[in-house]
Amino acid sequence: MTALPDTSLDVVSARGRRRTSITPYLFIAPFFALFLTFFVAPIFYAGYLSVFVDRIVGGVSFVGLENYKRVLTDPDFWSGLKRVVVYGLIQVPVMLLLALALALLLDSWRSRGRALLQLTFFLPFAIPSVVAALMWGYMYGQNFGVLTQIAEAIGLGNPNFLGPTMILPSIGNIAVWATAGANMVILYSALRSIPVELLESARLDGANERQVIWHIKLPLLRSTLLFTATLAIIAALQLFTEPQVLQPIATGSITNAFTPNVYAYTLIAKAQQYNLAAAVAFTLTAVILIVTGAFLLVTRKRSR
Repeated sequence: MTALPDTSLDVVSARGRRRTSITPYLFIAPFFALFLTFFVAPIFYAGYLSVFVDRIVGGVSFVGLENYKRVLTDPDFWSGLKRVVVYGLIQVPVMLLLALALALLLDSWRSRGRALLQLTFFLPFAIPSVVAALMWGYMYGQNFGVLTQIAEAIGLGNPNFLGPTMILPSIGNIAVWATAGANMVILYSALRSIPVELLESARLDGANERQVIWHIKLPLLRSTLLFTATLAIIAALQLFTEPQVLQPIATGSITNAFTPNVYAYTLIAKAQQYNLAAAVAFTLTAVILIVTGAFLLVTRKRSR
């Protein structure tokens, strides 16, 4: 008699393969559930709010793009946007240059203590932004601030770091202090990934350290610099924490429309205009996409 094939082993192996294929999705399912609940869903809800208006008489009604038209013709929005653009044009290059200088310094450091220096430079980034703004706000104080006392001691008078003319550089200083170390770590990691043989061959050919930096290290850092610059541009256009924290002590210098994000927060917290605030947020998002896209397009054309 011919023995029939035993299909039980095939069934067991098929079930095992099916369980193996499903298991990874079970592990990532909680992340996707939280991601959809707390990130994607609020975005869609904000988009829904932006096309409605809540009137005292008539209640909630659909208005289409009317809120966006109001935003695009609102001088408060444009003044805040202009302010963050000026802020970014100064803060982003200064921060990147400082981060690059620190990364090159660490990469060329031949003595012990490199890890301690790296930790020291990175430490400001570990401080919460609210705490950092409060700390610098105390040091900026005109009557009791440490920086004001130092300026008076060296004969520079009594500068008002929180005044209308100096508030933007003061906020930029906080951002540079807080983020330069984190970008330094990114750039330093990229520097450490450069093949040692390439650097040694350049030095054997007679290249000095400046030539090695200019002709080898910087070209190989280009993609990393573009990455850090893109993140810095996005952060600059989204400026919120520092102005919001410093507003109570910077009387008259930080208005309710100092930045687009501060303006949106004011519309929600003080005027309860959730629909208009959602339109401000989406308009700012469109501006960020346009600016970063233009930046990447220009840099890509130059690289070619």
